[in-house]
Amino acid sequence: MNIETIREYCLSLPLVTEDMAFGEEHLLVRVCGKIFGCLDLFQGEFVTLKSDPDYAVELRDRYAEIIPAWHWNKKYWNQVSLEGSIPDALIKSLIRHSYGEVVKKLPARIKKEFPQILDIQ
Repeated sequence: MNIETIREYCLSLPLVTEDMAFGEEHLLVRVCGKIFGCLDLFQGEFVTLKSDPDYAVELRDRYAEIIPAWHWNKKYWNQVSLEGSIPDALIKSLIRHSYGEVVKKLPARIKKEFPQILDIQ
Protein backbone atom coordinates (compact mmCIF):
# COMPACT_ATOMS: atom_id res chain seq x y z
CA MET A 1 0.00 0.00 0.00
CA ASN A 2 1.39 3.41 -0.88
CA ILE A 3 1.05 6.72 0.91
CA GLU A 4 -1.51 8.15 -1.55
CA THR A 5 -3.77 5.11 -1.15
CA ILE A 6 -3.51 5.47 2.62
CA ARG A 7 -4.39 9.17 2.37
CA GLU A 8 -7.44 8.39 0.23
CA TYR A 9 -8.55 5.67 2.64
CA CYS A 10 -8.20 7.98 5.65
CA LEU A 11 -10.17 10.72 3.90
CA SER A 12 -12.95 8.24 3.13
CA LEU A 13 -13.71 7.92 6.85
CA PRO A 14 -16.41 10.19 8.34
CA LEU A 15 -15.44 13.75 9.31
CA VAL A 16 -11.76 13.36 8.46
CA THR A 17 -9.72 16.41 7.55
CA GLU A 18 -6.10 16.83 6.63
CA ASP A 19 -3.49 19.50 7.25
CA MET A 20 0.24 20.07 7.35
CA ALA A 21 0.62 21.61 10.81
CA PHE A 22 4.05 19.95 11.24
CA GLY A 23 5.43 21.21 7.92
CA GLU A 24 5.43 20.13 4.29
CA GLU A 25 6.94 16.70 4.98
CA HIS A 26 4.06 15.38 7.11
CA LEU A 27 0.36 15.18 6.36
CA LEU A 28 -1.83 14.91 9.44
CA VAL A 29 -5.24 13.26 9.28
CA ARG A 30 -7.75 14.22 11.94
CA VAL A 31 -11.22 13.28 13.05
CA CYS A 32 -13.11 16.17 14.67
CA GLY A 33 -9.84 18.07 14.91
CA LYS A 34 -7.91 15.30 16.71
CA ILE A 35 -4.94 13.61 15.04
CA PHE A 36 -5.24 9.89 14.32
CA GLY A 37 -2.51 9.57 11.71
CA CYS A 38 0.59 11.18 10.29
CA LEU A 39 1.78 10.35 6.78
CA ASP A 40 5.40 10.77 5.76
CA LEU A 41 5.31 12.72 2.48
CA PHE A 42 9.04 13.25 2.22
CA GLN A 43 10.01 9.64 1.70
CA GLY A 44 6.60 7.94 1.79
CA GLU A 45 8.01 5.08 3.80
CA PHE A 46 5.79 5.05 6.84
CA VAL A 47 2.57 6.11 8.52
CA THR A 48 2.20 6.89 12.22
CA LEU A 49 -1.00 5.64 13.87
CA LYS A 50 -2.49 5.70 17.36
CA SER A 51 -3.16 2.45 19.18
CA ASP A 52 -4.43 1.00 22.40
CA PRO A 53 -1.26 0.62 24.54
CA ASP A 54 -1.50 -3.17 24.89
CA TYR A 55 -2.28 -3.64 21.22
CA ALA A 56 0.64 -1.35 20.32
CA VAL A 57 3.06 -3.66 22.13
CA GLU A 58 1.45 -6.75 20.60
CA LEU A 59 1.86 -5.30 17.10
CA ARG A 60 5.52 -4.41 17.72
CA ASP A 61 6.21 -7.94 18.96
CA ARG A 62 4.49 -9.52 15.97
CA TYR A 63 5.70 -7.32 13.07
CA ALA A 64 9.22 -6.06 12.49
CA GLU A 65 7.73 -3.27 10.34
CA ILE A 66 5.90 -1.77 13.34
CA ILE A 67 7.97 0.16 15.84
CA PRO A 68 7.38 2.89 18.45
CA ALA A 69 6.78 6.15 16.61
CA TRP A 70 9.62 8.64 16.50
CA HIS A 71 8.75 11.96 18.23
CA TRP A 72 5.37 10.65 19.41
CA ASN A 73 4.27 9.16 22.74
CA LYS A 74 5.57 5.62 22.31
CA LYS A 75 2.93 4.21 24.63
CA TYR A 76 0.18 5.04 22.12
CA TRP A 77 1.75 5.67 18.72
CA ASN A 78 3.26 3.19 16.27
CA GLN A 79 5.21 3.84 13.12
CA VAL A 80 4.22 1.39 10.38
CA SER A 81 6.69 0.81 7.57
CA LEU A 82 5.12 0.58 4.14
CA GLU A 83 8.15 -1.15 2.68
CA GLY A 84 7.69 -4.43 4.51
CA SER A 85 5.30 -7.31 4.12
CA ILE A 86 2.34 -5.99 6.11
CA PRO A 87 -0.84 -6.77 4.14
CA ASP A 88 -3.00 -3.89 2.93
CA ALA A 89 -5.94 -5.27 4.91
CA LEU A 90 -3.96 -5.00 8.15
CA ILE A 91 -2.90 -1.43 7.36
CA LYS A 92 -6.54 -0.49 6.78
CA SER A 93 -7.48 -2.22 10.03
CA LEU A 94 -4.79 -0.26 11.89
CA ILE A 95 -6.10 2.99 10.39
CA ARG A 96 -9.65 2.19 11.55
CA HIS A 97 -8.31 1.21 14.98
CA SER A 98 -6.43 4.51 15.26
CA TYR A 99 -9.53 6.44 14.20
CA GLY A 100 -11.58 4.53 16.77
CA GLU A 101 -9.09 5.21 19.56
CA VAL A 102 -9.41 8.93 18.94
CA VAL A 103 -13.20 8.82 18.60
CA LYS A 104 -13.50 7.00 21.95
CA LYS A 105 -12.01 10.01 23.71
CA LEU A 106 -14.14 12.65 22.01
CA PRO A 107 -16.73 14.47 24.14
CA ALA A 108 -20.18 12.88 24.31
CA ARG A 109 -21.78 15.94 22.69
CA ILE A 110 -19.65 15.44 19.56
CA LYS A 111 -20.47 11.73 19.42
CA LYS A 112 -24.16 12.57 19.73
CA GLU A 113 -23.97 15.28 17.07
CA PHE A 114 -22.02 13.08 14.62
CA PRO A 115 -23.11 9.46 15.28
CA GLN A 116 -21.55 8.31 11.98
CA ILE A 117 -18.09 8.47 13.59
CA LEU A 118 -19.10 5.63 15.92
CA ASP A 119 -19.75 3.19 13.06
CA ILE A 120 -16.07 2.62 12.15
CA GLN A 121 -14.75 -0.71 13.36
